[in-house]
Amino acid sequence: MTALARLATGWYARHARDLPWRTPDVSAWAVLVSEVMLQQTPVTRVVPVWREWMARWPTPGGLSAEPAAEAIRAWGRLGYPRRALRLHECAGTLMAAHGGRVPRSLPQLLALPGVGDYTARAVAAFAYRQRHPVVDTNVRRLVARCVAGRADAGPATTAADLAATAALLPASGPAAARASAAFMELGAVVCTARAPRCEACPLATRCAWRASGRSLPALPSRRPQRYEGTDRHVRGVLLAVFRQASGPVTRAALARAWASEAQRERALASLVADGLVHAVGDDTYALPTGPTLHAI
Repeated sequence: MTALARLATGWYARHARDLPWRTPDVSAWAVLVSEVMLQQTPVTRVVPVWREWMARWPTPGGLSAEPAAEAIRAWGRLGYPRRALRLHECAGTLMAAHGGRVPRSLPQLLALPGVGDYTARAVAAFAYRQRHPVVDTNVRRLVARCVAGRADAGPATTAADLAATAALLPASGPAAARASAAFMELGAVVCTARAPRCEACPLATRCAWRASGRSLPALPSRRPQRYEGTDRHVRGVLLAVFRQASGPVTRAALARAWASEAQRERALASLVADGLVHAVGDDTYALPTGPTLHAI
């Protein structure tokens, strides 16, 4: 095991947050759902929704048997609701192509709806204890600082980021998976973007950035996106109307939820284009009711 992985794993054993998808008996499906929910969403918002999903749909078969509308409703206000549709599609594909089981191989994981490079590696590592570099924003920042001496890793994951992280992982799959979780946790709660707690970091004595004087850039490389008043905000407002309705929703009801007609119509059109709602009559729309099975 590399020195950084050993130090990080030791710290993780003592300080890791008690998150429900980290329990030893958690299923690969539960890990997959958690990883999709955690995309661009804080842990504190994900935990209660994940618990509700797992209580209602502990297996892919339970989710795939219900209309896609139920997945959208259960998604609540997590944001980026297309993820709910992709999970519903994924559940259908798991039932149709994998006997209701989450596959173990990276190529098969990558073929699932809504599963990209990061999510596939995360499921392979955290559900099946395989050796893959699991690289999110927090891991990239940690590795950039500790290994390369840079304050920030840049806006997007590159092949160099994957290679640099892979070089830090132990040879065995279970140890590598544990180290990946530890690196991620350190980046999330200690080696943060704007207020790193170097005094609490187990890697401090080996950190190239700290040795260089640890100066932060004037601005983060990824600036927070404005949300209030944007079309994405309006999409959320309109989708909340659909989630709360017991049947189809009229344009008039949507107009009461958001006054600006031009922005409202753009948001509605994008919800239709994304398959989150569909027209059921003149000026009447509803959440999808049929299956969203991915073509295989």
